[in-house]
Amino acid sequence: MKEENLVMDKAEDFAIRICNLYSYLCEKQKEKILSNQILRSGTSIGANIAEAIYAESPEDFTHKLKISRKEANETRYWLKLLFRSNKINETEYKSMLTDCEALIKLLSKIILTCQNNNR
Repeated sequence: MKEENLVMDKAEDFAIRICNLYSYLCEKQKEKILSNQILRSGTSIGANIAEAIYAESPEDFTHKLKISRKEANETRYWLKLLFRSNKINETEYKSMLTDCEALIKLLSKIILTCQNNNR
């Protein structure tokens, strides 16, 4: 039976959306530079959460989640550039942005809880 991990599940779902966006950008928009950047940062969110799960200490756990949050923030930046450069439409942008910001908020809450517990 799979143990539930809300933040990991959301990060995996988001990474799949990012991979689909990457394919769309490469195939339909012939866009390579921004698509590579958002693929790296958008999939790194979950990768860093996965690392945090086996962290060596509570401080290491928090640090890995902070890296994940930074990657999510970077992804938000690339989404904005893709929208402003007309590579994705407003509906696509808002949908992806909503998911990205939800991850940032969730990670921020977990980080804050960890920091309070480590005091």
